Amino acid sequence: MQDNQGTFTEIPTSNIRRVIAKRLTESKRTVPHAYATTDCDLGAVLKVRQSLVRDDIKVSVNDFIIKAAAVTLKQMPSVNVSWDGESPKQLPFIDISVAVATDRGLITPVIKDAAAKGLPEIADSVKALSKKARDGKLLPEEYQGGSFSISNLGMFGIDEFTAVINPPQACILAVGRFRPVLKLTQDEEGNAKLQQHQLITVTMSSDSRVVDDELATRFLESFKANLENPIRLA
Repeated sequence: MQDNQGTFTEIPTSNIRRVIAKRLTESKRTVPHAYATTDCDLGAVLKVRQSLVRDDIKVSVNDFIIKAAAVTLKQMPSVNVSWDGESPKQLPFIDISVAVATDRGLITPVIKDAAAKGLPEIADSVKALSKKARDGKLLPEEYQGGSFSISNLGMFGIDEFTAVINPPQACILAVGRFRPVLKLTQDEEGNAKLQQHQLITVTMSSDSRVVDDELATRFLESFKANLENPIRLA
């Protein structure tokens, strides 16, 4: 009987994939990951999105998440940092890396200056860069750099997960699917009633060398407040 344990087929790897593999391996070996998780209520976001759709402005929930992260980074620049090997580095730009699933694996095109962009502009950028990523046509400057990453697996039915930091960035936000949850609330007369809420679970992985647990917690609190009150994203 032939022993096939030693046989394999070598799979061609793109230059982009090699770069990503090298960075992720480096991250798990050298970056002290810490994790913090919270739930966000999407009720207000979904109402605003429906209103925009009626005006023929197509934006996704993920576009709101990108904008909320960028606004929060602007409010808390101490999280918009990287580790240069010896010390923290304060970044002067807010560029959000967004994970996109392709045939070659996850690629992270970068939404430049995301805090200054409106939701429609973010939506257009995500669509254009995602298409280029799937077609294998991203330029190096379109996927390199970035100050903060977001990975959303909600479209695959994932409730929550943790993601690997993309060095030299200090943080990555992992986003699960939004799901209906019944909560006991009170009406204006003080009567208890069950009400359905649309929640998502987000988990932030942070580099403990530059973003400690207390700072990561405050960031998630602010992110949650911004996302649940989308008027703050204008």
